[in-house]
Amino acid sequence: MIPANFDYHKATSLEEAIALSQELGDEAKYMSGGHSLLPMMKLRFATPEHIIDISKIEGLSYIKEDGDILKIGAMTTQSEIEHDPLLKSNYPIFGDAVWLTADPAVRNFGTIGGNIAHGDAANDQPALMLALRATIIAEGVDGEKAIPIDDFFHGFYMTALEPGDILTEIQIPKAKANSGGAYHKVERKVGDYATAGVAVHIELDGDGVCQEIGIGLTNVSAVPMRLERGEEVLRGHKVTDALIAQVGQIASEDCEPESDLRGSEAYKRSIVNTITKRMLNKALERARN
Repeated sequence: MIPANFDYHKATSLEEAIALSQELGDEAKYMSGGHSLLPMMKLRFATPEHIIDISKIEGLSYIKEDGDILKIGAMTTQSEIEHDPLLKSNYPIFGDAVWLTADPAVRNFGTIGGNIAHGDAANDQPALMLALRATIIAEGVDGEKAIPIDDFFHGFYMTALEPGDILTEIQIPKAKANSGGAYHKVERKVGDYATAGVAVHIELDGDGVCQEIGIGLTNVSAVPMRLERGEEVLRGHKVTDALIAQVGQIASEDCEPESDLRGSEAYKRSIVNTITKRMLNKALERARN
């Protein structure tokens, strides 16, 4: 379908974009790469009267470690994430996710900030942010704010971003020795939304005991979901095959999928069980190596 009519505005600075949003009101939407918003507009799930293009704002595309924090600018594209040497060597979970995100044409324009800010449980990056315990940095009328990822997703396409806020940066604790992450999703075809997906990040001590664990689920609930009960089973314990099997079962029980064209509820629960166990094993292998 063709989107409903809208007025187009281009902002060249954060200040200009925020001022435009305040002037135009609730019917204005920000757009960077557009690969989350435009499909909804074509389906008439979103009908904003104004689009504020923020893709030309400079200084929001970067990947760097700053002290104990990995910082990723919100305008960093999926392709930049895919090819960044720092992420390849120390944060391979990003490579897992990007390779499963749409196709190269989409990855060249789609941004990590847009993927997260959209609040879509079917997008890939939200599960990674939950697993990695990210903090979201946003700029708005009242200045800069830091939002822990567990406080960011509020509901179906709803986030903690206030009207006029722009997501500017993602902050993630720097990768430690004996840590590793992994992500995988099942999809009907290349470029489709996930039938189900699982992101895992684990940190071990010198004896192989799980010191910290993050597990995020993709597209099996109305909001991106943390598997809290499964994390508690592993934290503080040496990870065994039995515990991994237990967490897989917990994942299948605690997720909230709905039957649709991608599969029945029972099928999705089975997939989550299997992927959770596989990603735990893959993350463990990376942490031990």
